[in-house]
Amino acid sequence: MTNDYLARHSVSANVEFSWGATEVKPPKLADAIVEVTETGSSLRANNLRIVDVVLESTTRFIANRRTWLDPWTRSKIERIVMMLEGVLAADGRVGLMMNVRRPDLARVLLLLPALQKPTVSSLTDDEWVAVNTIIEEKLVRDLAPLLRENGAEGIVEYAINKII
Repeated sequence: MTNDYLARHSVSANVEFSWGATEVKPPKLADAIVEVTETGSSLRANNLRIVDVVLESTTRFIANRRTWLDPWTRSKIERIVMMLEGVLAADGRVGLMMNVRRPDLARVLLLLPALQKPTVSSLTDDEWVAVNTIIEEKLVRDLAPLLRENGAEGIVEYAINKII
């Protein structure tokens, strides 16, 4: 694929397969690299820049027609797909839970994004509630201090693996 790409762009090069840590090879071991990358952060960390895109790809779950027609197998496939989609939905998100005094609840809820609505649960002390929500991880740094300023206590950020 790399040789075809270079030929289409009239570039003559010696292309070799690289085993691991390809991004650390330039400039001593290679003049350039072709690398599979999702975000490019590893490339930037090694002072490299993306010059062009050779190929864009997406992940696909594939089943043959005969397998898909079998109800039992189809059910298993649909369950696997549901779990994989749950992992993708959770990417970049975290759970956030906290305790809030009832008089502060309205202010705290105004600050909180959620997939639907934050979950509010009673605690053994009737003056307090527990609030739980799922948010984008990048929001926590700015949101947590605001939540605390508005009455939230015991704020816990936790990783999530799936959202189904």
